[in-house]
Amino acid sequence: MPGNLTVSNNTVLVLGAEINTAQTRDTDYNFPALILGILLIVVIICGNLLVCLSVYREKALKTTTNYFIVSLAVADLMLAVLVLPLFIYVEFQDGLWSLNMHICDGLMTMDVMLCTASIFNLCAISIDRFIAVSIPLNYNRKHVDQRQIFLLSATWILALAVASPVMFGIQNVPQRDPTECKLEDDNYVVYSSVCSFFIPCPIMLLLYCGMFRGLRRWEEARKAKLRSSIQACRKFQEAAASLPPLASLPPPLPPVIKRDELTDMKRELKDINLEELDPYPLESPDGPYNNSSPDTPDFPYNSSTTPEYKDDSHKKKRAKINCRERKAMKVLPVVVGVFLFCWTPFFVVHTMRALCATCFIPPALMSIVTWLGYVNSALNPIIYTVFNTEFRNYFKKFIHSCSEVLVKYTKWDKRNRVALSPGHQIRTTVNFLPLSLPVPWTQAQPSGGWAATVRYSSSNFMPDTESDT
Repeated sequence: MPGNLTVSNNTVLVLGAEINTAQTRDTDYNFPALILGILLIVVIICGNLLVCLSVYREKALKTTTNYFIVSLAVADLMLAVLVLPLFIYVEFQDGLWSLNMHICDGLMTMDVMLCTASIFNLCAISIDRFIAVSIPLNYNRKHVDQRQIFLLSATWILALAVASPVMFGIQNVPQRDPTECKLEDDNYVVYSSVCSFFIPCPIMLLLYCGMFRGLRRWEEARKAKLRSSIQACRKFQEAAASLPPLASLPPPLPPVIKRDELTDMKRELKDINLEELDPYPLESPDGPYNNSSPDTPDFPYNSSTTPEYKDDSHKKKRAKINCRERKAMKVLPVVVGVFLFCWTPFFVVHTMRALCATCFIPPALMSIVTWLGYVNSALNPIIYTVFNTEFRNYFKKFIHSCSEVLVKYTKWDKRNRVALSPGHQIRTTVNFLPLSLPVPWTQAQPSGGWAATVRYSSSNFMPDTESDT
């Protein structure tokens, strides 16, 4: 850079070409980009911090899917802190890069890594959702297991691997323009676009298609079972309607006859001699649970009852899980759709520029697609707020608590300003007593003949008592 760029009051020397910038530098500043960029950074930081805080503080939101969403929010936060300030600085200077080229390499590394981490997080979410829908009984929703730790770790490790060539000198090309910060190697642009976007996105879409097909089959099976239950109820009603009416049935026995029958049964039970019975009737050669008497009914242990009970409980649990998954998946396709809408133009335009050296792409188009990609980091918290009830409730509660604290602080500050203003009569209540002012007072002399004077010190607010005896 020292041999290529020389800045003076009126000229810039770039590769031996002297350019006069004294007349155009003041008018080339892009103030709308600066204002929009600052607002974008504030929205990204506030929204994604709320997502992280909501998962950290709310027990209902501590699910494995939300841990992946937190990972996505962390990537967006890092993008807002590490990448967007320098990008806005370049946009404010109308695309002119005036900093060190090592800073440019760091910017490109973080840009590629964080954008790749965002899409890899979405891909990991789709894999996690597919497993939750396909094998819900073996899916752990409360705690992160080894499979989910592997997905989270692989997301960031692969993102760093895709961006690592920028750190290892791939940007050091001959005749590099020091006034422009971009990816210099066209082959690397194609490689990073394929690894970051064109491979994960089809995988993500295929997984979501498989999930929706599975949920649709489950919904059709549930409706078929419901229809069969309705038909069974109708047949039962028809059978009940064909029975004779209650008026045609014989009248019940009178209470006296019932009482006589009960007395006879009690008398027969008393006549049984318990000593004549076998003391161990269950220990027969046929087995410990079979009676040797042929008149006694056998009740063998049926081992199939427990699996049937477990199967019924598994079916109920699976139905409950699938219902929960259907509710949770309402927000995730929207996140993926918005991501594709925001980042597809960026990767398509950059890949076209790398593959077609003779194609002219206007700088305004490059700026628009780049801005559109960064706006995606601000849209994810808004999507969670609109489509997820638990996130929305926490956001409302957090904003309400912050507003209450702000209102209380404003009232307290206004009250103190009025109380300490010149000419204002200080009230004698404890709430309005300024602690920094000495306020002496004398207690009336009691009948005992002594007077006590208490003075409050301005330093420690402890009373000093003087007594006269």
